Amino acid sequence: MHSAVLLIEFGSIILGLGLLGRFAGRFRLSPIPLYLLAGLAFGEGGLLPLGASEEFVATGAEIGVILLLLMLGLEYTASDLVSNLKTHYPSGLVDCALNALPGAAVALLLGWGPVAAVVLAGVTWISSSGVIAKVLGDLGRVGNRETPVILSVLVLEDLAMAVYLPIVTALVAGAGLLAGSLTLAIALGAAGLVLFVALRYGRVISRFVSSEDPEKLLLVVLGLTILVAGVAQQLQVSAAVGAFLVGIALSGEVAEGAHTLLSPLRDLFAAVFFVFFGLHTDPSSIPPVLLPALGLAVVTALTKIATGYWAARRAGISVKGRWRAGGALVARGEFSIVIAGLAVSAGIEPSLGPLATAYVLILVVLGPLTARYTEPVATWWSRRRESARGTAETTPRAKEADAPVAD
Repeated sequence: MHSAVLLIEFGSIILGLGLLGRFAGRFRLSPIPLYLLAGLAFGEGGLLPLGASEEFVATGAEIGVILLLLMLGLEYTASDLVSNLKTHYPSGLVDCALNALPGAAVALLLGWGPVAAVVLAGVTWISSSGVIAKVLGDLGRVGNRETPVILSVLVLEDLAMAVYLPIVTALVAGAGLLAGSLTLAIALGAAGLVLFVALRYGRVISRFVSSEDPEKLLLVVLGLTILVAGVAQQLQVSAAVGAFLVGIALSGEVAEGAHTLLSPLRDLFAAVFFVFFGLHTDPSSIPPVLLPALGLAVVTALTKIATGYWAARRAGISVKGRWRAGGALVARGEFSIVIAGLAVSAGIEPSLGPLATAYVLILVVLGPLTARYTEPVATWWSRRRESARGTAETTPRAKEADAPVAD
């Protein structure tokens, strides 16, 4: 009987997610807000709380995080990462300063303490690579001159996560200074080792994993990723970081083939992850934090626009391209929820999960709008200012011309 209920509940979740995704696709929106809302509807305090499938959904959500980071790692080679670090690290520093500090400041102002401040800083810092990539494709901007700048900022954020996630994992686990330092040292050592091996022996690793049979390639890559993620977690390093490093180590045809095969699985389990996060957020806890979430969303939307504008200006992009770059970076999504989820599962601050949910819901909806309209609005405002300035300059001259000439 329990098995039948589990199948019914989980089947209903998957079917509902598919219908929600189709609905979002029709309006060219990200489905993430709808997945979060579905979790809120069927979680604690929701319309119809689920029971039998909760443990199964939790496992699926963990796999979803692992696949999200794996697919992200597959997008880049080790040489690409090193090149981006050397060229665009100032943009990454500006991005961190402008977008992480507001989150930390709000957490401290709300009296949540330093650990919650570090977590909320990460939530507000990192943009959603998935949402932004989809928006750029929908708007036909993949070939634009500012797009490499946008991708560079995203890559630097992803690299920073390899350092940030172990720190957060140690903090939320209540590890002391020595244990936390050891965790960070292990994470940095693992990242450095993987980058070295990927640069030096990447072809050998890819050749070992490679297979012309899609089934064997899928099983080897997926099995290797989950194994490494488990080992990383056993070493008190985030499983997500382990998955990200596996993705970096694979390159060439293997990375392309794995990306194609794993994309449907990534979409499935990532959707389950967002539902799982919503399941553990009581809808009644959102209204008390809605105002701080809205204020934080407005501030960090502006700081992201400033980040993209500065990075594009540094790369020599035109003014219109600078505004497009800034507007495209506004969306937050999957990784903000991943970071908040670490704190929620550790019971750091009860209001952090609801605030992160509301914050992501606002910006994942606002992000596509800022990507589309920031540049036109900035252009209109600039022309209006120039017109007003021109009018102010010509008015005294006109009065002077109309004045009577003295004899």
